[in-house]
Amino acid sequence: MKLKLQHLCVLMVFLCLFSHCKNTPKKTETVNIEVENEPKGENNVAYQWAYVALEATANDTDMFKPRPTITSRFLGLIFTSMFDAWSRYDDKAIPVYLKNVDRCPTNKQTLKNKEIAISYAAYGALKEYYFSDSLMFSNKMKALGLDPNNTSLDPQTPEGIGNLAAKMVIESRKNDGSNQYGAVEGSNGKPYFDYTGYRPVNDPDTNVDINKWQPKYFSDGKGGRFAPGCLTPYWQKVKPLLLKSSDQFRPGPPPLVGSEQLEEEIAEVVELQANLTPENKALVEFMRDGPKSVQQAGHWLKFAQDVSRRDKNTLDDDVKMYFLVESVAMDAFIACWDSKMFYDFARPYALVHKYFEDKDIKAWGGPEVGMTTLKGQFWRPYSPDVFLCPPFPSYVSGHSTISGGCAEALKLFTGNDFFGEEVTLIPGALTEPDNLEDPVVLKFPTFTETGEMAGISRVMGGYHIQADNIEGLELGRKVARYNYKKYLNLIGNDANAQ
Repeated sequence: MKLKLQHLCVLMVFLCLFSHCKNTPKKTETVNIEVENEPKGENNVAYQWAYVALEATANDTDMFKPRPTITSRFLGLIFTSMFDAWSRYDDKAIPVYLKNVDRCPTNKQTLKNKEIAISYAAYGALKEYYFSDSLMFSNKMKALGLDPNNTSLDPQTPEGIGNLAAKMVIESRKNDGSNQYGAVEGSNGKPYFDYTGYRPVNDPDTNVDINKWQPKYFSDGKGGRFAPGCLTPYWQKVKPLLLKSSDQFRPGPPPLVGSEQLEEEIAEVVELQANLTPENKALVEFMRDGPKSVQQAGHWLKFAQDVSRRDKNTLDDDVKMYFLVESVAMDAFIACWDSKMFYDFARPYALVHKYFEDKDIKAWGGPEVGMTTLKGQFWRPYSPDVFLCPPFPSYVSGHSTISGGCAEALKLFTGNDFFGEEVTLIPGALTEPDNLEDPVVLKFPTFTETGEMAGISRVMGGYHIQADNIEGLELGRKVARYNYKKYLNLIGNDANAQ
């Protein structure tokens, strides 16, 4: 009996082992020691460089004020540099700009070499685009045990490949229409000078065409006021990273004054503001991004880092994910600006004044007033005095376009729409600091819902109508789906990989 029991135990162990082998995915049958011990999530080097890039973005915003188009290009090209360097240590991936550098043999495709190559690529690109923080970047290199003064361009070394990747991205994008160096004719050497000569139809004091964008006065924080000009009104002329052209997915026109749709959507903006809940206020402020802002491209990079921590991403995973997400952010901004400047459409800030002139409405009266009753011509967005409304045309919403696109990119990359993040905020902290409410929790169940929450927050805040939001979300998704196909080719899902 004892012998039979022993045989039975052996048989059960065998069956368990057989069952485990049968149900184990093929990719885990062979254990790669280096991969098993590889740093994951926040511990991988790509994640660490993304964190540095976000710090530099926040500092850039503090120095130059929000300039989301420019930020998206910086981040797009930084992660392209990293991707290109990494591609030479992958079996199939193709670089975007790195030319005449052979793929490294299998025995050199080590984690250490990848870390070195992408670090030098990140370092080189960050110094170019966020030059004011060069000391922070060199300190990061030293913390990783790397020499920031190594400028080798030897393609036989990871240092050389990383330096070459950054160098070729920078050189390839010097004349891409962004006017980074103020070298475009008529710029007088001034970086990011508008070389198209855009002039708004309306000025801050006179609205001669209600369908067109009107600049608005902001407080300068010192008792005075100023009306900022249009931010980078030439950005539709910037060469996209992966898209064919800025107008590739241009949406149809917005609803104009006189249409039933616009009348309904303007009334909706007033109604939403009049009934802002604490959760609504927190959402408006969170998506607006507040102090130490990293703009929309940076905000979605933060979300991508949430995914990295959640999924315990490897360096390979993060290099690819950040490149995809930031390529979508960069190209979505270019496509968004094509629509903005083509239609030059008005914002609710002016449209509410037109539709509700001399009518009593419940509305936001400012930080010292709160919600009150006022005449429609005095209506304003739910914003601080120093940044009342984005200084550029409305249609389509940048937040909606970039959020719709980056949400779609993360869904495609992970193969699942689940996100599962949440954040605790104090409503009013950034807009009415003397009238704070109890903390609330914002939940982001899926990537798609997170993108849509970002979009509707702009309607709640009074910056956009629904047409700006809905068409922006769809534009972003189209960019993401197109870029994802290009991305698949770049990671080697293409028979022509070199």
